[in-house]
Amino acid sequence: MNDLGALAALLTSLEGRSYGAYKQIKGTWMGPGFALIIDHVQSDPFATPSLVCLRVARETHGIPAELWANRERKRGLLDYLLRVFSGAVEACPGVGSGRSCEIFVDVSGPEMLERSAADIGEKYLSLRFRVGLPAKGRRILGRAAARLMTEVLPHALSAVYWPNLAQSEARLWVELSEDHAHLQNELTRLGLVAFVADGSILPRASGVSSKPLAGAVPFASPPELRVELRTKNHGTISGMGLPEGVTVITGGGFHGKTTLLEAIELGIYPHVPDDGREWVVTRPDAVKLRSEDGRAVSGVYLTPFIHDLPLGISTDSFTAADASGSTSLAAAIMEALEVEAGVLLIDEDTAATNMLIRDARMRRLVEKETIVPLIDRVREMHCELGVSTVIVTGGSGDYLDVADRVLLLENYRVHDVTQKARRVAAELPRPRPETRELAPLRPRPRYPLAKSFDARVRGREKVAARGLRELVFGKEAISLEGLEQLVHPSQVRAIGALMKYAARYADGKTSLKELVLALEADALALGLYSIEASPELALPRRFEVAGVINRLRKLILNLNNR
Repeated sequence: MNDLGALAALLTSLEGRSYGAYKQIKGTWMGPGFALIIDHVQSDPFATPSLVCLRVARETHGIPAELWANRERKRGLLDYLLRVFSGAVEACPGVGSGRSCEIFVDVSGPEMLERSAADIGEKYLSLRFRVGLPAKGRRILGRAAARLMTEVLPHALSAVYWPNLAQSEARLWVELSEDHAHLQNELTRLGLVAFVADGSILPRASGVSSKPLAGAVPFASPPELRVELRTKNHGTISGMGLPEGVTVITGGGFHGKTTLLEAIELGIYPHVPDDGREWVVTRPDAVKLRSEDGRAVSGVYLTPFIHDLPLGISTDSFTAADASGSTSLAAAIMEALEVEAGVLLIDEDTAATNMLIRDARMRRLVEKETIVPLIDRVREMHCELGVSTVIVTGGSGDYLDVADRVLLLENYRVHDVTQKARRVAAELPRPRPETRELAPLRPRPRYPLAKSFDARVRGREKVAARGLRELVFGKEAISLEGLEQLVHPSQVRAIGALMKYAARYADGKTSLKELVLALEADALALGLYSIEASPELALPRRFEVAGVINRLRKLILNLNNR
């Protein structure tokens, strides 16, 4: 191992040479209390930037061990350090004067995510990122590279040393992350599916901004649902505790129904300070569902919701390359149950109407209906499977009959109108649904085969995230529009890596549920970087991993293992 002085001399000597000469710098270079590790050198200035790691000795960074004493604290600390490091890089003079000198640090939006870009342990803090090695055309700018690698990076690294950090801010990040996980556990213990603290700011500045809306109405819990929860680090907080069961959120247009549901669906993640949703907490097994015209469905047991199709087509193991809105929503429900979702979140604006309700007139007019609407099974899902549902509806009063709780939004204020809703339902009863035996709701396991996860095209693997809403896997471009709880492209990249990795478990005897649980366990035990050597991966939930696999058109199942 050589020191940074030797690296600077080597880079300076490469001035003007062809770009391939940069390969000589691969390896480990020692600085004071840290190592600069160049794991991969890009082949030309237009290729994926070089992979670099800064590994800092514990005695050098000085960050107290209490701040990374458990998984939740470590998540908050590393999220904060990556943001600080990224900010320090941007503040360094000379960086960013053209793409070839940029430093790419994977940081998130308002959600704190576990990332492959950083790790901390008993010996070291590691920060991983990409560097565009400078060039003019395809000729090395050696002096600029020497300054970048031996001056700019060490200067930015020093920003994350404990004496240089805003220590109270770092602790706040850590404590918010820990408290979020603690409250998620409390929700289950208390029989709640979500919690929204008084004073939270739920509306966002715009449809393309995650910043809180200036001047928004602070959230206030209806008295009937107000609870107090004890945190580990911030005392007691009060707010709305949403009980298990069937909850209907209703109200006029533009009064905040969807805004509340969107905050709840992203409450599965801890949020950074000043986001406004720091104390919106949702159970980790909550899954947002929607209709998706045209999505693939493979071998899903749909009979609880779709049956007796024309021409005798079976729905016990239903496959379609181009599912309708109602079929895709039925599939999404059964797929979520298959991987043990405990809370379903649905907005009527993005759900096929005929999968949600069937009114009395249509029941009388259409005698041979093949769809069992959700309203006929939503109570059974809770009573038999323990699965709760939160549904936003402004146009179907039939759900008042099956709701345990009804919330009314007016001017972004939440009112508990459950008693009034029951009176309305009694005064205007809906006809009982036809009485006939329905198929059991419990999902049937499916068993993927390893060939489903072969992403090779002409002998080379082809896996790439196209932003947040598409994953290229082999010859397929998988639409992820229906997976609304993904919040960062790095999660999509991680799902692609995990799908390649999944081949080792997909033996035709391991169920999809068992497979995604194994992937989750390995990602946590080994680290995402061990799954794939990339600094741009963020941990997804098993529900989104399963969701992408379910949308894979080439998903091949062992149909004999049933």
